Amino acid sequence: MTVKLVVKKIGMTSIIDSSGLVTSSTILQVQTCTVVGFKSKDLDGYESVVLGYGEVKSTKLNKAQRVYYEKNNVEPKLGMKEFRTSNSAKYEKGLEFRSDIFVPGQFVDVHGVTIGKGFAGVMKRHGFGGLRASHGVSVSHRSHGSTGGRQDPGKVFKNKKMAGHMGAVSNTIQNLKVLKIDAEKNLVFVKGSVPGHKNSLLTINNAVKKAL
Repeated sequence: MTVKLVVKKIGMTSIIDSSGLVTSSTILQVQTCTVVGFKSKDLDGYESVVLGYGEVKSTKLNKAQRVYYEKNNVEPKLGMKEFRTSNSAKYEKGLEFRSDIFVPGQFVDVHGVTIGKGFAGVMKRHGFGGLRASHGVSVSHRSHGSTGGRQDPGKVFKNKKMAGHMGAVSNTIQNLKVLKIDAEKNLVFVKGSVPGHKNSLLTINNAVKKAL
């Protein structure tokens, strides 16, 4: 079953296997993801399943949101995400997904927003080596140096690597291996790191470039 769940990034830890190999992993907690509605080709132009995640009081929602949940006979949710499917008939309203839909050893894709770094120079942003430490360089050791030619071409080309805003962009890490599942606490342990800061909300789904 292909489904995209909303998870919270708890943090990172190390997992030691029976042979003593230490592997760094990220702990992801699956939020309460419930099917709250559907979209069809006739009305919306495509077919998808709408998931509601988290818990919230109905007084925190606006009228349109309350009416939507009342019409679909489901409890109010903090937010909604949807994933496309070619066969929404196999999903039923009120169906809840937990971490145990994943199994150790399978591969997943995790999508989120990277940590914002603010305005950064070229050495931090692009990995430039910087200028020489002596012999004529004065107060510009971390600058990017020349940005273009003289009369020809007489301009700075677009997409030139320069200083600027770093981080806070949408990013997907593909083919992360699931190391461990804690069904009781609704946790998924994946190998390596994922985008975002602690307690940020991410999405996780079966890897699109790996066979199940």
